[in-house]
Amino acid sequence: MIRAMVDAVKKSGANVVVCQKGIDDLAQHFMAKENILAVRRVKKSDIEKLSKATGAKIVSRIKDLSATDLGNAAEVYEKKISGEEMLFVTGCKNPKAVTLLVRGGTQQIVDEAERAVIDAIGSVSSAIKAGKIVVGGGACEEEVAMKLRDYAKETGGREQLAIEGFANALEVIPKTLAETAGLNPLDILVALRNKHKRDGKEFGVDVLNGKISNMREINVIEPVTIKIQAVSSASEVTQMILRIDDVIAGTSSNRGGGMPPGGMGGMPGMM
Repeated sequence: MIRAMVDAVKKSGANVVVCQKGIDDLAQHFMAKENILAVRRVKKSDIEKLSKATGAKIVSRIKDLSATDLGNAAEVYEKKISGEEMLFVTGCKNPKAVTLLVRGGTQQIVDEAERAVIDAIGSVSSAIKAGKIVVGGGACEEEVAMKLRDYAKETGGREQLAIEGFANALEVIPKTLAETAGLNPLDILVALRNKHKRDGKEFGVDVLNGKISNMREINVIEPVTIKIQAVSSASEVTQMILRIDDVIAGTSSNRGGGMPPGGMGGMPGMM
C-alpha cells in the first residue's frame, strides 16, 4: 500500500511533497529512491502560503492527485540559519505569498526591523488601494499650515486663534523631522516656508542630507489615506479633550459652597 501511494505521487510528476501530518519512514525511503523530497509536519498556515506561492492545490487524498494539482518553483533546498534548519522555496513564477526573513544582532533590533517592515507593507498596500499619494518630509503639512495662516487672517476673532493653533500643530511634523536629523528646527522651518513661497509646495525636510529638498525628486512619498487618517484622528482626540475640559470646568463652577470658616468650632461640645 505504501509503495502504491509513492507510485501515485511519482506518476503525477511531483518531485517535492509537503505534508501537514507525519510521513512513514518507509514511505520516505521509497520517495528518496525516486528522488522525491518529502517534508512532513508542516503547519496548515504554511501549506496554504506555499499553495499561493507555487500555484499548487492542496490535496487531501493521494489517489486524487494529478499533474494539474502541481505547483512550480525553480529551487527547493534546506539551509541552516542561526542554528535552525529552514526550507527555502524560491523562483516561483507568480507568487501570491512570500516570506521575509528578518535578522538582527539582538531581539530588540529584530523587533524594530519587523515593525518597520510591517509598516512599509501597510503603506504600500494603502497606496495601491487608494491610488493616490502625497509627498512626505513634512511638505504637505507645511503647505497646509501656510494656507491656514492666510485663511486665519481673513477670519479674525477667536476663530483666528484656533486656526493658527491648528497650523502650528501641523508644523510639528517637519519640526520633529529636523530635530531627529540633528538640525536646528527653527532654521529648518524658516527655510521651508521660504522654499514653499518661492519654489513650490513639494519641498520638505531631507533628513539623510540635512537640508530642504524636493520630496518628489528624491522619491519621498506617503499614501494620502494614511495622511488623512492621521490628521482626522488627531483632530478627533483634540475635540474630545476640549469637551472633557468643558465638563470639568462646568462641574467645578456649579459646585456648592464648602464648610464655613472655623469648621465645627461654633457647635457646642459633646461629652
